[in-house]
Amino acid sequence: MDDDLRIPTGRVIWFWALAIFGCSADLITKQMVFSRPGLYRGSEWWLWEGHLGIQKSLNEGALFGMGQGMVWLFALFALTAAMAIPVWLFRYRAARDPWLTTALGCVMGGIGGNLYDRTGLHGLDWGPFDPSRQGERVYAVRDFLLVQWDAHWVWPNFNIADSLLVLGAGLLLVQALFFSGNTACNLNEDAKLLN
Repeated sequence: MDDDLRIPTGRVIWFWALAIFGCSADLITKQMVFSRPGLYRGSEWWLWEGHLGIQKSLNEGALFGMGQGMVWLFALFALTAAMAIPVWLFRYRAARDPWLTTALGCVMGGIGGNLYDRTGLHGLDWGPFDPSRQGERVYAVRDFLLVQWDAHWVWPNFNIADSLLVLGAGLLLVQALFFSGNTACNLNEDAKLLN
């Protein structure tokens, strides 16, 4: 194989390190918060009074709570993306681009953390969140970061995985707006050489 087409080993390590570290940070922080008593709506722990705090919440939807109740559809999307990203990066050599590798490493970490929650592997029960669903296993994303300006401007709760997904999407946007010409040319050349 032509040396120009090889993906640097460090790039592969970087991608998996970002994904594993990001997913681990998300799952560890969720476990720390959700194993504590309280911290439900009305019993927040404020890091910056009235603006930044910790509050447990569960999201059966996607971003900003859209698509409530469609947990398995979002889990299927996440699983599909988790399989497609490494194929695109390493089989089709998109990992030759460091921005793309970094962005998708963040996205993969976020996918892992939220997919873990959507499949109910955390073992939570709905009881403390919704007494009418007592005894029912939770298949929802655990969110805990609370950001608000005042009582009227409250951002939906989120977690580390959500932050990684947004960071990865932001990096993809930067890559597309400012660096896509070079990457597209390189990937097109690679495709011609592989055929």
